[in-house]
Amino acid sequence: MILSGLLVLCSVFPYVPSSHWVFRVCSFGKIQLAVLILAVVVTGFFLPDPSGIIGYVQAVLVLSLMDHLRILLRYTPFYPSKKPMPTGNASEKRTLIFANVYQFNTDFGKFISLIKSRKPDVFLTMESNADWEQALRVLENDYPYQHKVTLENTYGMHLYSRLEIENSTTHFFVARDIPSIEAHIKTKDGYRFVFFGLHPPPPSPTEETTSKERDGDLLSAAKRIKELNKPVMAVGDFNNVAWSKSSDLFRKTSELIDPRRGYGFVPTFHAKYRLLRFPIDLMFHSKEILIEALKTLNNFGSDHLPVYCEFVIDKENGQQKEEMETATREEKEEAEKMIEEGKEEEGNRDRVARE
Repeated sequence: MILSGLLVLCSVFPYVPSSHWVFRVCSFGKIQLAVLILAVVVTGFFLPDPSGIIGYVQAVLVLSLMDHLRILLRYTPFYPSKKPMPTGNASEKRTLIFANVYQFNTDFGKFISLIKSRKPDVFLTMESNADWEQALRVLENDYPYQHKVTLENTYGMHLYSRLEIENSTTHFFVARDIPSIEAHIKTKDGYRFVFFGLHPPPPSPTEETTSKERDGDLLSAAKRIKELNKPVMAVGDFNNVAWSKSSDLFRKTSELIDPRRGYGFVPTFHAKYRLLRFPIDLMFHSKEILIEALKTLNNFGSDHLPVYCEFVIDKENGQQKEEMETATREEKEEAEKMIEEGKEEEGNRDRVARE
């Protein structure tokens, strides 16, 4: 009965209109909650129930389970989703790796070996500090285009590319110590796209009390993406799950597509605990970009698994237009409010993080 009560509370908390981490963190474990609820419901059939209370509890649990499945099924192969086929005017296939390397992970060689073996066209590191920057210099001959934001607060980011970076910018949307990268990239066969690297702070008992900075940062990026009207990829450690309210607002505000829908969860964190793994390293893309592969790679010592993607750019392909959603007037107003709250929030971060 106690476990059932906790499971129902955790299922209801994400619907509470509060940005406190207690309510926001419960969104992360939706997969685990669904499995636990199913196990408790099945167990209830084998327990004596002379008063009939267990039956009522099971009914409430089943309703919670149905709500979880309603959302989670969108991120499984059972969800009806069309796989777009590139036209004859599509770009060559390009590859990308993005990874939260964990600032205090000093096994640089494993990650470098991963890059050398996979040879992505572009790769992004998050939580990369001066030590990581120094270690990654061995790759700079192969990746002559770079954009570096070296920080010691676990929010450093480094972008490396074989493809030409025509121009790039570091945004600090809601806080002076939380960067985002915007890079305009040109492929060797003449196609252009804009790459966004994002890593907002998480709501948690050990970091930020609320999700205000995270949500404000993500929605600020979404507004910037909408202004560009160009092929876009937005990737990174969102410290968020794709089915959360703020992720949904990000997707609608930017008018980008979530490639996990109809494909799979692609969970990335925590790398060392398979049963407690959540999909928080996310990707969104515009309708001109077709994702041909999206998966995690082997752990290299970080607490996050790296994400590998294969994609093409096809401006003449309209097959994904129906996957786009646009924010309503009420959702745009809500997004603006969340952006302002994010800017007003004062994060509790040290300039130099301690493990």
